[in-house]
Parts: sequence; structure tokens; C-alpha cells
Amino acid sequence: MARIGIAGFLHETNTFAASRASFATFVEADAWPGLLVGEEIFGAVSGVNLAIDGFIQAARPSHQLVPLLWASANPSGPVTQDAFEAIAFMLDRMIRDAGPLDALFLDLHGAMVSEHLEDGEGELLQRLRQRVGGTMPIVAALDFHANITPAMIEHASGLVTYRSYPHVDMAQTGQRAQVLIDRLLAGEVLHKGYRQIPFLIPMPWQSTLTEPMRGLVALGESLASEHVFAADFVPGFPLADIHHSGPSVIAYGCDRMAVEAAVDSLTQAVLTSRADFGGRLYAPADAVAHALEWGLRPGGGTIILADTQDNPGGGGGGDTTDILRELLRQKAQRVCAGVLCDAGFVEAATHAGIGAVINVPLGGVSGMGAGPLQTPFEVLALGTGRFTGTGPFYLGCHMDLGAMVRVRCGGPLGIEIVVSSRKQQAADQAMFRHVGADPAHYRILVLKSSVHFRADFAALADDILVVAAPGINVADLRQLRYEKLRPGVTLL
Repeated sequence: MARIGIAGFLHETNTFAASRASFATFVEADAWPGLLVGEEIFGAVSGVNLAIDGFIQAARPSHQLVPLLWASANPSGPVTQDAFEAIAFMLDRMIRDAGPLDALFLDLHGAMVSEHLEDGEGELLQRLRQRVGGTMPIVAALDFHANITPAMIEHASGLVTYRSYPHVDMAQTGQRAQVLIDRLLAGEVLHKGYRQIPFLIPMPWQSTLTEPMRGLVALGESLASEHVFAADFVPGFPLADIHHSGPSVIAYGCDRMAVEAAVDSLTQAVLTSRADFGGRLYAPADAVAHALEWGLRPGGGTIILADTQDNPGGGGGGDTTDILRELLRQKAQRVCAGVLCDAGFVEAATHAGIGAVINVPLGGVSGMGAGPLQTPFEVLALGTGRFTGTGPFYLGCHMDLGAMVRVRCGGPLGIEIVVSSRKQQAADQAMFRHVGADPAHYRILVLKSSVHFRADFAALADDILVVAAPGINVADLRQLRYEKLRPGVTLL
């Protein structure tokens, strides 16, 4: 029985966003738990689709687990220097005071940038390696959008990544990490393979539900053998303007030549697929017109408009109103949109109460897009914002989005809007049901999400349009000005 320290420190950083992830942001709960220390980690993550819980459930029967720290914050602009240093200091001291450890498991993201560090995880792993020495196994679970750097490869004994987007396999990734740690504890020497891919892939085209990602993930899994423990293509987080931004291929195994062959094979497949990463981005007016035309067809069902560029899951504020304005202009009916974040609006609607009609501006808090929407809103339902995720991505998450409301504008069959006090991407139907909206009952769903919504909403839709309304989670990377990418990296 080994004594294994476990911890989590996660943030996906959009360096083009002006917002910051402060220490208070990590303390505050949202879809995932806020800052946790010690034994409280076990209860807070139990049954949640997180790598740390997958690891706990897999390792508990055979090892002694030492819970250290958990810290997670919603995607945003860079982590503040004081937040990174405070949490890194806490984790370092907890490891120092934990007594003898045989291994470390870390639940990380892999795309954390702070105000003073381009490679948050690489720096953290280097510090922890100095703390525990050169031989102790350190295994980290990483997000599918990790920008894997040479420092991360060097200082971690092994990196295990999600294999799905939407991320429905986070807990399974923790289970795979436990298998890897057991190999290392048994004395197995693992060779590392690593290649960086010289182009950035926009977020909407990274979904593993479609090609080419689906086939590339399957190819990586097929390369596992007696000599290769795992081979993975990781598409990276393209909204990080750093030297090592972008996709990579990694592999681990007991035979160096077999590992290198697997990495080469998967890398070549990725390079060959370069032209296949793409799709159509709709302007708001075109998307709404298409949705209304679709609804007039015989048997026309539900259509989803993915408000990808205002996705809170990529650093967006979740508060732009451009698609809502277009829906009103084109007199759309039987629409539900969400989750829009505006704490001031929620407070006013809550104060007015169910049945009231209010003329309070909605959205536009971040200053992006067309600004606040000013029209009469009828208050339909109120909620506490506390509920449990039921979809495959947020399964088991005890969400706390602050007070929530559902309002309607544009007439009795018009546009219903789910509004929260804290931002969170619309990736779980429970967010809507919490305030009395059943997504299956609408003809048009407008979801502030890029891809994760597909895990719980795609089965409802006859068609899905990716809409490029204003927002910081830019889908066409050529609109951005990168200044720090390494030479040779291009934009798709």
C-alpha cells in the first residue's frame, strides 16, 4: 500500500481576455467546488465527473490517499500573480508537512497562464519536483485542451489526458492515471514520447463527436500495446498567446523504440488531417433566418444556435445580447436562450417577483457586442442557482451559479432567457430545468457554449449551427493578433 498525495489546481486561460482569475475566484464555487483543503476534498468531489474523483475511487482500495488541496476557477484571462503564488505555496507546504509520500497525483488543466508565467503547470511541476526529489512518481491528469510544454513533460513522470470533447471521460482519465502510478510504483521505467504540432485548431472544430478528431482519438487508442501504455493527440487551447501554445502528441511505454514509433504514426496522421479541421460559422442574422426557415419545414424540429464566442468555458463573459436582438428582430417564437450572466438583472427580477414585468437592461456587462438589451421582460421563474448536474459532462457537479431567473420577451410565445448571477457555459439541461424550462419543449435553443453542450443537448437537435456573435472566445483565430507563438506555428 503506497501513500499518495492528491491535489487539483485548474484554470484554462484565455490570454486575449481582460478579466483576471484572482484568489477569490478560486475560493468561490461555481460548477465545480471552490477551494478545498484536506479531508473535505473527498466529500466535495465524490460522484462528480472529475479526474480527481476517478483517481480516488480507483486508488482507495489499494493505497492510502493523502488529500492536500483543490482549487479551480472558471476560464478567464490570466491568473493573478498573487493567486498563483498563494495556491502554489499552500500546496508546497501541505506536501512538506504531509509526512512521507510515495507518489503524487495532480488534477491539472494544462493551459494555465498567470500574469508572471506563460507555463503555469510547467512551473508548478518544476517546483513540486524540487520538493519531492527526482525519483518520486508525479502523475498529472490534463484537460483535452492542454498546451503541453517541454517543462511539463520533463518534470512529470507521466501525463494522462482526457480523450473526449465534450469531456465526458474526466473521471475515467483519473482512473487511467491510477494505473500509470501503479506501474511507476512497481518500478517500471516509462519512456516518454512528445511532438508539438505546428498549427492551432479553433475550439469549435476540436469536437471528438466529429471527424477528424474522432478518428485521431481512436487511432491513438489503437496504438496502445504491450510496449506502449498510451498514445494521445491533445489539440490544445488556441486562445493562449504563449510560446508553446498548440496541439501535441504524447506517448508513454516501456520500449523506447515502440513509443517513438507510436508518436511518429499519430503525428503524421494529425498533419495529414490538417485541412479537415474546419466548418461554417454563421453570422447571427443568417443563423436566425436559417432556424426560422427550418421550423417551417414539414416535421421541422429543434435547432440549436451555439453562441460559441461568448462561451464562459473559453473565457467569455456570457453576457452578450446580439443573437437575442436578432431573434427579436425576426420575431422568433418558442425560443429558450441561456445561460446569460447578469447579477444585477437577476437581483432586480428577483425583487420584482414572478409575474412582474420589468424594464431593466439585460446583459452587456462586459462591454462586448451590441450592449444591454432594453425591452420589457416578464419574470417567469426564480431559482437559488444551487442544483446538481445531470448531463454527461457536468454529471454530479453541485453547482452554485448564484440566484437565477427565467424571463420572457417578445410576446407570450416569444423568447425565454435563463439568467444567472455567476457565469457558466450552458452544458447541462439541469441549468434550465432549475428554473422550470424543459429544453425539449422549444423550437430554437440558444446556448452559450462551444462544444460541451453537445453532450447533453445534441440528442434534442435536428440541426446545430455554430454562430459567430461577438465575444472573447474567438472562433476564427485569424482575427487575433498573436505575438508570442514559436516560429513556424500557423493558424487554421
